[in-house]
Amino acid sequence: MAMTPESKVKKKIVEQLKALGCYYFFPATGGYGKSGVPDIVGCYKGKFFGIECKAGKNMPTALQEKNLREISEAYGIACVINEDSMNDVELILGG
Repeated sequence: MAMTPESKVKKKIVEQLKALGCYYFFPATGGYGKSGVPDIVGCYKGKFFGIECKAGKNMPTALQEKNLREISEAYGIACVINEDSMNDVELILGG
């Protein structure tokens, strides 16, 4: 089965998170999960992060933007990563 453009972005991000020794997970959505939560959440060097993965011209939904804003307001790292930035995870996380 072919990977979607977004799953390629996620795969590249996860490779870097593993190499950096980050704690991370993919939150459950729907059911008991909270809608709009970033695709990947975790911690790196004591900083909480939320990463929304997008591909092509796709943009975060209003609810995703709200969650990213709330993470930023709580002094976490909140970002949207796409094909253009998917190799810059360490830089984005303040490596």
